[in-house]
Amino acid sequence: MRGAKSAKWVAGAAIIALAATACGGGNSDSGKDDKAAVDPNGTFSVEVGEPQNPLQPANTMESNGSIVLSTLFSQLVDYDAKGNITMVNAQSVDTTDNKTFTVKLKPGWKFHDNTPVTAESYVKAWNWAANPANKQTNSFWFSDIKGYDDVAPAKGKAKTDKMSGLKVVDENTFTIELSKPIPYFVYKLGYEVFSPLPESFFKDPTAAGQKPVGNGPYKFVSWQHKKEIKVTRFDGYQGPNKAKNGGVTFKNYTNLETAYEDLKSGNVDVLRQLAPKDLPVYKQDLGDRAVDQPYSAIQTIAVAYYTKQWKDIDPKVIQGLSMAIDRDTITKTVLQGTREPATGWVAKGVLGYQPNAAGDITKYDPAKAKKLIEEGGGVPGNKISIQFNADGGHKEWVDAVCGSIKKAVNVTCVGDSKADFQADTNARDAKEVKSMYRSGWVLDYPFNANFIRDLFGTKSDGNQGGFSNKKVDEMIADADSAKTLEESEKKYQDVEKQLVNYMPTIPLWYYKVNAGYSERVSGVKYAQDGDPILDGVQVHK
Repeated sequence: MRGAKSAKWVAGAAIIALAATACGGGNSDSGKDDKAAVDPNGTFSVEVGEPQNPLQPANTMESNGSIVLSTLFSQLVDYDAKGNITMVNAQSVDTTDNKTFTVKLKPGWKFHDNTPVTAESYVKAWNWAANPANKQTNSFWFSDIKGYDDVAPAKGKAKTDKMSGLKVVDENTFTIELSKPIPYFVYKLGYEVFSPLPESFFKDPTAAGQKPVGNGPYKFVSWQHKKEIKVTRFDGYQGPNKAKNGGVTFKNYTNLETAYEDLKSGNVDVLRQLAPKDLPVYKQDLGDRAVDQPYSAIQTIAVAYYTKQWKDIDPKVIQGLSMAIDRDTITKTVLQGTREPATGWVAKGVLGYQPNAAGDITKYDPAKAKKLIEEGGGVPGNKISIQFNADGGHKEWVDAVCGSIKKAVNVTCVGDSKADFQADTNARDAKEVKSMYRSGWVLDYPFNANFIRDLFGTKSDGNQGGFSNKKVDEMIADADSAKTLEESEKKYQDVEKQLVNYMPTIPLWYYKVNAGYSERVSGVKYAQDGDPILDGVQVHK
C-alpha cells in the first residue's frame, strides 16, 4: 500500500508511514471478539516522533509527519496489497498514451471545513507545491508534468506559477499532461504529495501547516509540539476507508524503550517499532498482540558525496566498505533475526524487486574488502562516521557495523548520534553530514522506480547525499520512456544491476515490522509501508 508518504525516510530501526486502505497482512485481533464491547467512538494512541516540518502534504519526507498526514488527507488513488490500483477520491483516471490522463472525481467529497473537493482543489494545490518560492521538500515530484520547468526552472526566473500540463475541465474533472509518457505515473498519484488543498490553505499556508484542513478520514484537533497530535474521526468522509474508531492521539517519544514500557503499562496503544533491546522478549510479553511481518522498506548507509572526503571517490572504496560489513551476524544477533540482509537497492514486495541485484558486494569478505579499498586508493583519512538518530533504536547496530568494518579492513568507524529524527533529517537537508548517514526508505508507491529514480536521480528530492552520475540519469530516463509498465519495470531492474558500479549507497537489510499493541484495541493491521492502518483499529470499552 501506500508508501512513501512523502517519500518516506524511515525514522526507527524499522518503521514508517503511510497507510490507508491497503493492508500488508499480519496480525489483527487481540483476542477480543465481543462486538458489544467495541466503542465506535473510542480513541486510542500511537507512538510517533516529532514531525520534521509543518503538516503540509508536499513538505513531508519522513515517517513521523507522514503517518499523521495519512489520516488527514486522501489522494486520488491507492493500491491494494498486491499492488493493484484502487480508486479513492477519483472515480476514474484514464489514459490511452501514458502521457495525458483524464481524472474524474467522485462527487460530494468535502474538506473538513465543509467546502467541496473539486478539480481546482487538486490543480491549485499541485501548482502551489511545485513553485520553488513555497519551499516544499517534495516539489520535484511534479517534475513529470508539462510546464514544470517553466514554474521551477533550473536557472533563471520562473516564467509562470502554473504548469501548462494541468487543466480544469469542470468541477469534477481535470487533465494531467506529462512532458513525456511515463507508464507507471498513476501509481505516483497515491502519494500524499498529490493531495488536494482547500481554499483556506492558500490564505495562510504557514497557519495551515500547524492546523491542517484535509479531506481524509480524520480531521485535525490539536498539535502540542514534541508532546502529541490529536485527530478525530470525520463523519462527513466519503472514502472507502471510514474510521472504525473515534480518533487517534499521536504520542511523541524520544526513545523506543520508553514507548514499549508504556505499551506494557497501558499508556500507549499501538507501536510502530521496537528497540533492539526489547526484541528478544516482546513476543513472550505480548503474546498474540506481538507483530512480526515484512514490509517494503530497506535500510542503507548513504554516502555524503558532497563532502571533501568522498568527492570523486573511486566506487571500489565504497564496495570494499560494503564487503566489510557482516550483515548475517548483525541481523541474527544485534537485530535478533528481525531483519534480512539486503542483496540490492529495491525493497521486497514492490514490482520489479529482484534478488542478488548487487552481486557479491553485500557479502562479507574481509580479504576482498581490503583489496577493493586498496585498489580504490583507500578511505580518505582512514576514518568514517555514520550519522543516525538516537531516538530510533539504531545505536546498537551502528556500533556493530563500525566494529565489523574496523575488524575487517582496519578503518576507524564511529557513530555520529543526533538527538532525534528531526535533528538527523535537518542535518541531511542542510548538507551537514560529516561522512555517511543511516538511511531508510519505504515505498511511496509499489514500483521499483521509487527506490531508484526517487533516490538516485541527480535532481530527485530523496537524493540527499549528493550522488550524481550522468550514466545513471540516462538509464533512468530510458526506463521512464518505456512504452509499457512491464518494459519500464525490466529496464529499472537493469539500472539496479548497474548501481554496483557506482555505489550511491551501501545496502544493509530489508525491514520487518516488529511491534505490538495493547489490550484496549483490536483489528490492528500493518500496511505494506509498515505503518498501522489506523482507520481499521477498534477500541474496546
